[in-house]
Amino acid sequence: MSRTPCAILGARGWIGQHFARLLDDHPEFRVEALTGERSAGQTLGELWQLADLPVPRELGPMRLERLGPKDLAARGIRLAFSALPGSEAGPIETELARRGIAVFSNASSHRMDPGVPLLVPEVNGPVLPRRGSGRVLITNPNCSTAGLVLPLAPLWRRLRPREVFVATYQALSGAGYPGVPALSVVDNLLPFIPQEEEKMAQETSKILRFRPGSGPGESRVLAHCVRVPSREGHLEAVTLRVRRPLPAREVLEAWETFDPLEEGRSAGALPSAPEDPLLYLPEEDRPQPLRDRWAGVPERARGMTVTLGRLRVDGPFVRFVLLAHNAVRGGAGGSVLNAEYARWRGALGRYR
Repeated sequence: MSRTPCAILGARGWIGQHFARLLDDHPEFRVEALTGERSAGQTLGELWQLADLPVPRELGPMRLERLGPKDLAARGIRLAFSALPGSEAGPIETELARRGIAVFSNASSHRMDPGVPLLVPEVNGPVLPRRGSGRVLITNPNCSTAGLVLPLAPLWRRLRPREVFVATYQALSGAGYPGVPALSVVDNLLPFIPQEEEKMAQETSKILRFRPGSGPGESRVLAHCVRVPSREGHLEAVTLRVRRPLPAREVLEAWETFDPLEEGRSAGALPSAPEDPLLYLPEEDRPQPLRDRWAGVPERARGMTVTLGRLRVDGPFVRFVLLAHNAVRGGAGGSVLNAEYARWRGALGRYR
C-alpha cells in the first residue's frame, strides 16, 4: 500500500511536534511539507521542544515553510494534519478541503459544524461514510473531552446518566507552547480555562449523541476545568448520576471488554490504536500523570490508552478518576488515528 503524501500545519507548536513524532516513518502517511509562518526556514530539529523525546529521524532535517492551501495542492499533498491555532484554522482548513486535500484537525474551529465529524473512532466511528465522497474535513475533540468520552461510551446506554459532573486538572501543555506564564502557575492553580467547560459539554453531547438539558430523558455535562502545574496528562474526576445503577464489577467488565477497533487493529490498518483503549488501575492512588500518561501498546500507540482508577458506586452515583495524555490521545494521536480509521473505512476515497 502506497504512503499518502501529507503535510503538518503549525509544525512548530506542541501538538505540531507530536504530529511529527507520530508521523515519522509512519507506514501509511509520508510527510512532505511542514508549515509555520514565524519559523519558516528553520529545521524542525532546531525548533524541537519535546526535550524528553528524540528529534524525529526523517522529519528533523526538514525546514518549515510558508505554504498556503494553493501551494500544498500544487505539491500534490493529499492529506493535512492541522495543529493550527483555533483563531487561524477555520478558513485555511475550509480552503484545503475545497482544493481536494483531506483535513484532519486538532483545532476547534469546525468541531461543532453540522456535517463535520467530531470523531473518536472507538466511540462514534460509524459517523464516517463507508465510501469517500466529496470533501473530507474531520476533527478530533478537545483534549479533556477525548479522555472523558472513552470510558463513558461502554456505559452510556446501560447507565443512562442524568448528569455527568467532571472536574479536570489539566496540564500546562494543554495551553500550547510557550503556554501559561511561569509566575502564574508556580505555587498556584488556575481555576478557569477560557471556553473549556463549554467545549466539554457541547462536544460530549455531539459525540455520544444525546440531547443536553434537564428534562426527562435528557443528560447534562457540568464541568470545572483547572490548569495545574504538570507538563502533560489531564486528570479528570468524574461523577455520574445515573438512572440504572450497576454493580462496580459490571462497570469494570464493561471497561475491560471495550475494544471496538479490534478488527482494524488485527488487520494492521490501525497502527496507532492501542490494544487496550481503557486500562483500570486498582491502586488507590492511581492514575497519576507522571506515571501513567504514556500508557498504551504497541510502541506507536504509547499515550493512546486512557487509564482509570478509584471506581466507587454509591447508589445512583458512579465515581471514578481518569487520565488522558492531552497531546497524544487528546491531540495529535487522536487525529492520526482518525486518519488511519478513515483510510481503513474507505472514507478517504480519492484522497489516498
